Amino acid sequence: MKVKKEPIVNFELDPNHLPPLTAEQQAELNALAQMSDANIDYSDIPKTTGNEVWGLAAHSPFHKPVKQQLTARIDADVVVWLKSKGRGYQSRMNAILRNAMLNELGRK
Repeated sequence: MKVKKEPIVNFELDPNHLPPLTAEQQAELNALAQMSDANIDYSDIPKTTGNEVWGLAAHSPFHKPVKQQLTARIDADVVVWLKSKGRGYQSRMNAILRNAMLNELGRK
């Protein structure tokens, strides 16, 4: 038995030529426009300060910070320890420094 496939529907919306609002949509927008800020229910939103908001923002999993080449003098025993863990000692050093930075900024 052959299953009938539903046709794919493409819909394009031109933001410069939007369809008119229905009477119900217009009434809802008018009611919201008349509402004062004191009447807005914020009970489902945690109270945060401006600085906390950016710390809560989701970071893109595809974001890679820009790397900058740097020459630094590191104690010999620290370099030996980093290299003793195998390949990728510079990445490990970067991860350790990033962790320290985030802890100091309170964003971990």
